[in-house]
Amino acid sequence: MVVGIISDTHGMLRPEALHALRGSDYIIHAGDVGDPQILAELSRIAPLTAIRGNIDRDAWADRLHETEVLEIAGQSFYILHDRNQLDLNPEAAGFASVISGHSHKPNIEVMKDVLYFNPGSAGPRRFRLPITVGRITIDGDRLQPEIINLEV
Repeated sequence: MVVGIISDTHGMLRPEALHALRGSDYIIHAGDVGDPQILAELSRIAPLTAIRGNIDRDAWADRLHETEVLEIAGQSFYILHDRNQLDLNPEAAGFASVISGHSHKPNIEVMKDVLYFNPGSAGPRRFRLPITVGRITIDGDRLQPEIINLEV
């Protein structure tokens, strides 16, 4: 099972991001969508869950929650936009992974058997940060995270 992960599009959906997410069995958008058309495009590739980021303030974003809990292929995911606003203990709650965005910095970190994954930003460049999306391959009880640089 392949989960494509994108964040911080800020109204820009790059063709390279769409290409990188093709073949995903499921897609997560970790907030700061910026334009509802992005969600329509992503949902053409695979089932989609998206959360609201701090820029998602227009009426269309009212249907997005600030956090989501997903179970995919037997693995549980907690999704929020800004990891600094995490207000629960993911290990105690039984989550395999915490997915976030906001910082625009791609990051893969494992603490206390929980994968913390930020795919970075797929939207307009911010400072000198890379343009990236992510992928988590679920293989039984293993999560295999990967950052995909869209600037190759």
